[in-house]
Amino acid sequence: MEHDHHEGQRVSRRTALAGFGSIGLGALLAACSGTESTGAGAAVPSSSATTASTDDLAALFAGAGTCTLTPGTTQGPYYFDADRIRSDIREDRPGTRLRLAVRVQDSEACGPLPDAVVEIWHCDAAGLYSGAESLSSGGGGGGGPGGSAPPSGAPTGAPPSDGGAGGGAAGGGAGGDLTPQDDKRYLRGAQVTDADGIVRFTTVWPGWYVGRTVHIHAMVHIDNDRTLTTQLMMDETLNSKVFAQAPYSGHTGRDTFNQGDSIYRDAMLLKVTEDGDGYLGVITFGVDPDHDGS
Repeated sequence: MEHDHHEGQRVSRRTALAGFGSIGLGALLAACSGTESTGAGAAVPSSSATTASTDDLAALFAGAGTCTLTPGTTQGPYYFDADRIRSDIREDRPGTRLRLAVRVQDSEACGPLPDAVVEIWHCDAAGLYSGAESLSSGGGGGGGPGGSAPPSGAPTGAPPSDGGAGGGAAGGGAGGDLTPQDDKRYLRGAQVTDADGIVRFTTVWPGWYVGRTVHIHAMVHIDNDRTLTTQLMMDETLNSKVFAQAPYSGHTGRDTFNQGDSIYRDAMLLKVTEDGDGYLGVITFGVDPDHDGS
């Protein structure tokens, strides 16, 4: 697995936990709340700021929303605890490199929230989700992976779609987590916010599937609570630019764009800049830890 060049410089809970391999999300959350050790004979150190300066992100974050409660969504049909505490989630997935910086703030106190767990997951360039490749490969017509039909975004043969309710144990959706259907875990990962409330990920630009605009799922956990479940969207001009290139260009017939998507909100739009041969996207999540609606 390729890692971004900042990864080895970090001394925090993230690097301590990553050293224990596949650690469950429950263990990570317990460690972040300071209630347990890793179970491997070593206590998890307290969080510290990353060695990488956030000054270069300051201007981007200034226009990426602040102190406003981020709109929540359903988690979609393909969420599960992937046991992957890491910043580089690409594995073998081809695509345009996308670095993400997510800042988590208390929407009332307007300050950073350190030691929050941020998970992200999304489909690959062909519209497939790891852990659910067979479920996410059905529906639609023409232009899908290997010439097959493009994925619908719902478990094969049954609802829900990403925005729908219900769903059984296998399909997940708003009613429950997915039971993984395969052993793939690409484009899934979690990180712990630093002293500035920031996490960083390296991934690829997501693909698309029938019925949904281009998006990345995200979930913020605070002290074993799923405090926020939301999605990130991209500007359509950039989507078109990325999708004109391989490997995206082989997947044709896109039918849903930001303004026609039932979940899209302007507050979910990443602020994106060019970043070498890829892009850097930043966004601020305003969360409500005490769930009082403000």
